[in-house]
Amino acid sequence: MHVWGGPRGEAGASACRVHGVAGSAVQQALRRKERLEQQLAQTGETLFTLEFQREAVENAISAEVLRTMELAVHGMRKAYQHMDIDKVDEQLADITEQQEVAQQISDAISWPVGFGGDVDEDELSEELKELEQEELAQELLHVGDKEEESPVKVARVPSTQLPAGPTPKADEGDEALKQLGWVS
Repeated sequence: MHVWGGPRGEAGASACRVHGVAGSAVQQALRRKERLEQQLAQTGETLFTLEFQREAVENAISAEVLRTMELAVHGMRKAYQHMDIDKVDEQLADITEQQEVAQQISDAISWPVGFGGDVDEDELSEELKELEQEELAQELLHVGDKEEESPVKVARVPSTQLPAGPTPKADEGDEALKQLGWVS
């Protein structure tokens, strides 16, 4: 793999001598080549180390996720150890019952004070209809008894003669109309 090493490297070195390249230039090129090969090897090893560390971190993360999942399961078991579906149903029934009691209390508070709670709306409607029928019957009995009053009261006209006031003056327009014979 060495360009300057081995039988071919010697040929390259002799070719350099033939073409006038000094031996120190060849040595510098060989040193540079070796340094670059060392850097390549070191970079490869660093890459290998990084890949190994990445896999180790991934495994550690997976282990931590697994441990967290175990803790979650343990916490859920502890939270629900004294709970089952029957207890949940009982709790929901108790909540519903308490909401109904709260609604009854709210209704009692909002009902007007002094007004009986046993009022039947149908009974009130029936009583109102009876009162309206009685009023209508009373009006029908007394239809002809009353004098018809005019719905609008008219002011009385004075019976005395009013004094005559000054006569209004005819304006120029009226004079012109009279001349034309349009107004008499």
